[in-house]
Amino acid sequence: MKLKGTREASHADSWYDGDPDTLSSQLDTFLSRVPDTIDGSGLPVPGAKVVIAPHAGYSYSGPCAAWAYKCLDLSKAKRIFVLGPSHTYYLRGCALTKFAKYETPFGDLTVDEDVVQQLRDTGKFQDIPSRGDVDEHSLEMHLPYIYKRITQTFTSEAEYPTIVPILVGDNNGAEEKEFGKLLAPYLKDPDNAWVVSSDFCHWGSRFSYTAYAPEGNVDQLQSLNRRMPKPTNPPIHESIKQVDHLSMDAVASGDHDKFVDHLKHTKNTVCGRHPIGVTMAALEELAKENPEPGKYRFKFVQYQRSSLVEDVSDSSVSYASAYAIV
Repeated sequence: MKLKGTREASHADSWYDGDPDTLSSQLDTFLSRVPDTIDGSGLPVPGAKVVIAPHAGYSYSGPCAAWAYKCLDLSKAKRIFVLGPSHTYYLRGCALTKFAKYETPFGDLTVDEDVVQQLRDTGKFQDIPSRGDVDEHSLEMHLPYIYKRITQTFTSEAEYPTIVPILVGDNNGAEEKEFGKLLAPYLKDPDNAWVVSSDFCHWGSRFSYTAYAPEGNVDQLQSLNRRMPKPTNPPIHESIKQVDHLSMDAVASGDHDKFVDHLKHTKNTVCGRHPIGVTMAALEELAKENPEPGKYRFKFVQYQRSSLVEDVSDSSVSYASAYAIV
């Protein structure tokens, strides 16, 4: 199937600035606020070709995403896989774009037609409906950052990596492992980098998630409602942080089953849990082949929230950035 057309940057001028000069300056500012060394390594972290980063509007999650993107090592990249969840339509399995290019305010990114066709030929992937592709923000919100880091890494446009956009749907643990095994050879390939799109806890009645750990006891999670007195031991935002950090610990464990089981227990509203799960499953496959300390596990480097919830009528979204060395 021939890829056609250019997917428009539909969230420019709303979720982020559509003016290239203004946007470039904003991203430079976010990146400049990230330290030049993390975990004792200069940035980008050598071999850190996989990252998790958030996908909210840049005024909310842009500063957090900068931590992932400053860690991301694109020095050998010839293509960048971008995995995100579907917010615009229900998807079971995984799906591939039909577009040949993705627009950004800086210029277009070219989809890797050969790799997309290889994946399509497996018979395991659906096509993303064009309207759903244009409306979806989980992939688009990474593209300006990707373009920025590409221009910082390569001097010639001829060297710019292609992209492989993949939406990851509502899969169970076994299905995530199946896709992880299928994608593991691509993750192993030194020519490929990997961006996983996810926010963390979406807390509040508007997200149908008001979980609270009384006295910090996550084993006794309860759902708050407006008829209850305002909890203070701990404050709601501290309970959210506790649940998020347990989610992050499960991801950092490198144990895909542990992450799946954690989400069954806490129901934490990690919207990119399936892209994370598929990537963890792929990393586990590589770790089985070649166990090596310090590789194939995510390390979290930043955690932020849109606001600090005090009352059950409030809401917040959490953001986290991580990298993995392959």
